Amino acid sequence: MSVESTATPPRFVRVALVGASTLKGKDVAQALDERKFPAFDVKLLDDDSALGQLEVVGDEMSFIQAVTADQFAGVDVAFFASEETFTRQHWNKAADASNWIVDVSSALEEEAGAVLRAPWLEAEPAGARVPASGAVRNLLVVADPAAIVVALLLARAHNSAPLKTAVATILLPASENGKRGLDELHTQNINLLSFKPLPQEVFDAQLAFNLLPRLGLKAMYPLELRQRRIVRQVAALLGEKAVTPALMLAQAPTFHGIVASLYVETENAVALADFEQAMAGEHVQLSHSPEAPPSNVSSASQPDILLTVTRDTARANGLWLWATADNFRVAASNAVEIAERLLGIPSPAISPPSAEATLPGPEAIQ
Repeated sequence: MSVESTATPPRFVRVALVGASTLKGKDVAQALDERKFPAFDVKLLDDDSALGQLEVVGDEMSFIQAVTADQFAGVDVAFFASEETFTRQHWNKAADASNWIVDVSSALEEEAGAVLRAPWLEAEPAGARVPASGAVRNLLVVADPAAIVVALLLARAHNSAPLKTAVATILLPASENGKRGLDELHTQNINLLSFKPLPQEVFDAQLAFNLLPRLGLKAMYPLELRQRRIVRQVAALLGEKAVTPALMLAQAPTFHGIVASLYVETENAVALADFEQAMAGEHVQLSHSPEAPPSNVSSASQPDILLTVTRDTARANGLWLWATADNFRVAASNAVEIAERLLGIPSPAISPPSAEATLPGPEAIQ
């Protein structure tokens, strides 16, 4: 079976969403609705703690059910948006049913035959091509949202002018550690101001009012592992055409949204207006507002990467890119686009949200 379907697109699709109660899972459900994905049967699946919980999918209310092998019978595509350990425990149930599997949890990249995908990159001139061979066991892995953001911007920068060097610093939000990460940062903020002990089960360090280049030794998700994954994926997504950046990862005391600071130096001089024109386009919204530069707050619930570009004050060919993006929107949009391509479903035109988005606190995310 090839990675892309050449068959007549199905009129209706059966979908399973594993991790339906997670932050990623809710964004995948939202992306399915916004992109008018032709699913007439969406099974919401999760662990025991979420069983029986009601979730909205499109205009329908559905109960979350247990993950069992029979839940995947007849399913066309199964999205895994659960925590990594839960995905590893249950993904074979979907594989045994010969479903397409789209992994949004970053758990299955090293499984035999898994194919790394990022549709946002695959149309870029400097992006790597999708492997021509079929995916073993029909397993597709969505690239890390930070890797997608950095690789897309560098691909377009390279298309504007060949790059001499590139350096990226990425600030990760607490939501990359799921709801437990949000809850721990929220409680740390409150306890710190109340002179109470700080919970540290997730980060094994004080994150509140702090910025960390590494987490504690007992952290649930060490930054070093995530940094290696992002570096590996950026190189894979860019291929051999664009410069792979030196990359630094840090944990920010923010609840949501990726922030990336990229320095690029071009081989030859390039006009700032020409460079900005090359950077703007699908999935990237350029900002020129000095009063409201892109931030993790302004990017919340936005479908695009928000970007501003400035010249370096000391190097004639040096440029700084400041980019922010909703980490879950990036991952969910790419996941649903993968499913559309697998099943031959035309991608709809998506309009940005009409109302100004506000960033919810962790207590608002159930």
